[in-house]
Amino acid sequence: SAHGAAPTAPPGVILMPLARALEQHAGIVREHLARRHPADRDAFTALNAAFLYDGAFLYVPDNTELVLPVDLLYLSRPGAEGACASFVRNLFVLGRNASATVIERYTGTDDARYFCNTVTEIVAGDGARMEHYKLQQDGLQAFHVGSLLAHQERDSTVKSHSISLGAALARHDIDARLAAPGARVELNGLYMAGGRQHVDHHTRIDHLEPHTQSDEDYRGVLDGRARGVFNGKVVVHAGAQKTDARQSNANLLLSNDAEVDTKPELEIYADDVKCSHGATVGQLDQDMLFYLRSRAIQGDTARNLLTFAFADDVISRVGIAPIREQLERQIVGRLPGAEYIREFVKGA
Repeated sequence: SAHGAAPTAPPGVILMPLARALEQHAGIVREHLARRHPADRDAFTALNAAFLYDGAFLYVPDNTELVLPVDLLYLSRPGAEGACASFVRNLFVLGRNASATVIERYTGTDDARYFCNTVTEIVAGDGARMEHYKLQQDGLQAFHVGSLLAHQERDSTVKSHSISLGAALARHDIDARLAAPGARVELNGLYMAGGRQHVDHHTRIDHLEPHTQSDEDYRGVLDGRARGVFNGKVVVHAGAQKTDARQSNANLLLSNDAEVDTKPELEIYADDVKCSHGATVGQLDQDMLFYLRSRAIQGDTARNLLTFAFADDVISRVGIAPIREQLERQIVGRLPGAEYIREFVKGA
């Protein structure tokens, strides 16, 4: 349409490439792009700012609901010399009481060697509601470094679902700034790695004002010689009374050579808060394995069922049924004896 949105979008919604938005809607873009989080907050964000060439721009005006999800697909292919690099920048701005759902997919073939550097900014106005999905399914020779930067005003809600299944090396930084009372953020994450894959998650939630809430739950499944890192930091700033913050990271190691480093952190500078954090690293529950085998379920199938159930605890929170079902199929497909697991999942 003339505004760069889908024909079925409500009036005033803008959806177009960021490069075009800088020409047609420069005022809105410049007001929000790299304003809430500094462009040089870390080396990779600065690199993205220096070399960004395009991405997606979404603007949802006040009191507007975007019912259909925005589905963004970024497909990387090898360049003429066999390798390539991309610097994607996305900006999503929601006005007062606006709502939207955005899906970002990053994928590529296993024979392609490439580097993908992404930065996504979310600006949520008073009472806004954003549900964000990042599905990282890059090829096994890829390097992916991405950041999600959210700024939230009064009574806004941001739900982030981060699913990391691909790439030789992947790093995801997620920062949320709860800048006004009533702001709430929910971070759900799942990472699965095998072979020699390496996957990092670094999250930071800043409770800047009173009566804000955060809920964070990340799960990892590692096999082979894979390595995972989770560093989750929650900062309750001075004066941010009545903060409610919960953080959890659970990891399942399927081989003796897999490794995970987990470091949940709380920094609290207020005295009337409710905060908790925890981390676990372990193997499959032997009692549950015994129970399943006592029901005539073979050992390998029993182990894979428990692995699927562990990962599906996060996937089950995905609110879009086709995405949830696709992710469940992908998780099942990564497990040995997938055909048997599919039968059990269908029966459930």
